[in-house]
Amino acid sequence: MQNAVKNKTVTELLLLLFCSVISAVGLHVFVYPANFAPSGVDGISTMLQKITGLNAGIFSIAINLPLLALAFFRLDKKYVIYTVVFTIVSSGLVMLLEVVDLYGYLSKEANWVASETNNILSAVFAGLILGVRTGLLIKIGGSSGGTDIIACMIQTKRPHLNVEKSISFMCYVIIAVSYFLYKDFTSVLLSVIQTFFLEKAIEFTLRDKRNAIEVKIITSEPELLKEKILYELKHGATVVDCKGMFTGENRYMVITIINIRQLGELTKIINTIPNTFIYYSDVTGVRGNFRWNKSDVPH
Repeated sequence: MQNAVKNKTVTELLLLLFCSVISAVGLHVFVYPANFAPSGVDGISTMLQKITGLNAGIFSIAINLPLLALAFFRLDKKYVIYTVVFTIVSSGLVMLLEVVDLYGYLSKEANWVASETNNILSAVFAGLILGVRTGLLIKIGGSSGGTDIIACMIQTKRPHLNVEKSISFMCYVIIAVSYFLYKDFTSVLLSVIQTFFLEKAIEFTLRDKRNAIEVKIITSEPELLKEKILYELKHGATVVDCKGMFTGENRYMVITIINIRQLGELTKIINTIPNTFIYYSDVTGVRGNFRWNKSDVPH
C-alpha cells in the first residue's frame, strides 16, 4: 500500500515537472513572439512583460504566490502545494529560456514569426500545449494558478456556481483588455483562437481513454435484454421500474454502459425485441467494473 502511494506521488511529481517544461516552452516559443495575450494569468503576465520589458515569469510568480498564500487556508493543501511547485518551476524556466534566447534562434533559422499564417499557427499550438498542461495538472490535483485559484475560492463560498463558467468569463475579460495594449484586433482574434484550442485540449486530456456510451432502454422485456447484454456484450446493467406517461403501462428502464463500437450490435439486438425504445449519450469517464472478463459468469 505504501509503495503504491509512493509510486503515485513520484508519477504525479514527474507529470508536474513535464507540465512546467511544456508550459514554459509553449509560452516562450509560440506566445511571446506572436504578439498576443493568452487566456488567464499567462495573459496578464504577457501583457505586463510587454509594458515593462521584465520577464513574464517574474509577474507569474508575483501574481500567483499571494493568491496561493490566501488559498492555503481555504483550499486543499495538495492542490496549493502542487500549484506552488508548478508556478515556481515553470516561471523559472520561462526566465531561463529568455537567457538562452530559444525563440530568437527559431526566428533566425525557421523564420517562425514572419507571417500572419504563422501567428495563427502559434495561437493554435499555444492553445493545444497549454490545454494539455492544464488538463494534466487538473488530473493530478493541481492547477496552473491565476484564474483557476480565484474560481476555486469563489466556489468554496458559493458552491452552486459553475467554476468553468467563472474561469471562462475571467479569461475573456483579460482578452478584451489586451486590445487596449496591442491596439490591434488581430491580436484579440489570436487570443480567442488560443483559448478555443486550449479549452478543447483540456476537454480531450480530461476525457477518459475509453470511448464509452451510456444507454437507456425502455422495454417490457427486460429478461430478453439480460441475456443479450450480460452474455453477448459482456456488460452489466441496472433495471429500474417505470411507467409510461401516455399509456400508463408498467415498463422497465435498463441502464448500461457499453463501448462505442458495440452500439451497432446493441441496435441490432433492440430491433429483435418488441416494445423497446433506446436512447444513448457519450460518457466522459468510466471507472470500476466496466466490462465482464471472458472467464466471468454473471449470476
